[in-house]
Amino acid sequence: MSDQKNPSDLNLETGVLAWSELARYFARGVVVKVDAALDLVETADIMVKDDASTIQRWLDTGLLARASDDDARDWTTREPEFWCIVAAPWVLVQECERKADPTLH
Repeated sequence: MSDQKNPSDLNLETGVLAWSELARYFARGVVVKVDAALDLVETADIMVKDDASTIQRWLDTGLLARASDDDARDWTTREPEFWCIVAAPWVLVQECERKADPTLH
């Protein structure tokens, strides 16, 4: 029996975290940004399967990147929320899109 999870299992392990909750993972150096062009769950599946060629291609094109100090400063200022998923040892994140508040018009 394989220890690898299938994408539907990974989907159950997604969640939304505020930057304040994610900061401790950033401090450990394990936060990886996933571009909105990629599906978060499929990306986690690729990471879990250690598909090195796909991961390298995404790193080379900027679709996947370890969160930087500049990212952390920006996130501390804006306090966004993130869709997150663990692909051990990494925490993959995509910033949630903020919806316009209709009550502000």
